[in-house]
Amino acid sequence: MSFIDTINEKARANRKTIVLPESEDERTLRAAARVMELKTADLILLGNEDVIKNDAAKLGLDISGVKIVDPEKSEKLEEYVENLYELRKAKGMTPEAAREALLNDRTTFGVMMVKMKDADGLVSGACHSTANTLRPALQIIKTAPGKKLASAVFIFDIPDCEFGENGIIAAADCALTQDPDPEQLAEIGADTAETFEQLVGKHAKVAFLCHSTKGSAKHPFVDKVQTAVKIAKEKYPDVDLDGELQLDAAIVPEVAASKAPGSPVAGHANVIIFPNIEAGNIGYKLIQRLAKAEAYSLLQGLAAPVNDLSRGCFWEDIVGVIAITVVQAQGM
Repeated sequence: MSFIDTINEKARANRKTIVLPESEDERTLRAAARVMELKTADLILLGNEDVIKNDAAKLGLDISGVKIVDPEKSEKLEEYVENLYELRKAKGMTPEAAREALLNDRTTFGVMMVKMKDADGLVSGACHSTANTLRPALQIIKTAPGKKLASAVFIFDIPDCEFGENGIIAAADCALTQDPDPEQLAEIGADTAETFEQLVGKHAKVAFLCHSTKGSAKHPFVDKVQTAVKIAKEKYPDVDLDGELQLDAAIVPEVAASKAPGSPVAGHANVIIFPNIEAGNIGYKLIQRLAKAEAYSLLQGLAAPVNDLSRGCFWEDIVGVIAITVVQAQGM
């Protein structure tokens, strides 16, 4: 059974309500119709009901099981305005600004639905930037207790691949934290291990990546990763982790035996932590495009599941991320 088949099975066992703000995007509508067929989530689409139904009909899609909420006509609008104002008034928010944000930005409206328990999670980003999804999530939902930051992780299911967990690899941070300091990098590693174990159901083996393996190069970039590994080992003793490791040393047993003998992770890593967003963004796109991997993006560290899509995603990717968001919500 593939990774996403397992996720779909878990999602069907205890469906949650996921809100999709980007009803104007064809991929969102196609994904919604497929989710209804799979029965992996209850869905809310935000927007004008007539427009959404007409767009779906033109595409030949059946979205009859999807709830449609028009923010302008919502009976919850005034409640959301009041609560958003209370949440953000210390930052200068006024009731008028709260109303404008909720009516002009569907992602903000959707995040408020999650905050107010009218939905269990949100998926967005097919046609909006990561910042557009993350900003309201951090402002309204905030990070989970004990978490200092949110980060972006990709789960890859790579066909015909013996590396990772039979081709399943988690990678972070690929889209959010520009240049994490050592403490942030350590937390990203621990959070990604937790995410991997929740979604994949296998023990995480975490490799902190670098252009150096075990001191083979000298540079401040290397120092940062080495410090992160030291912090992670002290703060998260129950996580199997090691570094700094080059990618081949992290996932190829033969290379690991030569470059990092005795490492508990080298050669067998199923979670890889990039040193910065530049490496992470380039790396995930190489894996997705060249290895023809199924790639599922999600955010971790938030108090409720809000997941950001890549604007280059396919509608099938959205179907998968919705199911993942359901499983995350089950865990919360």
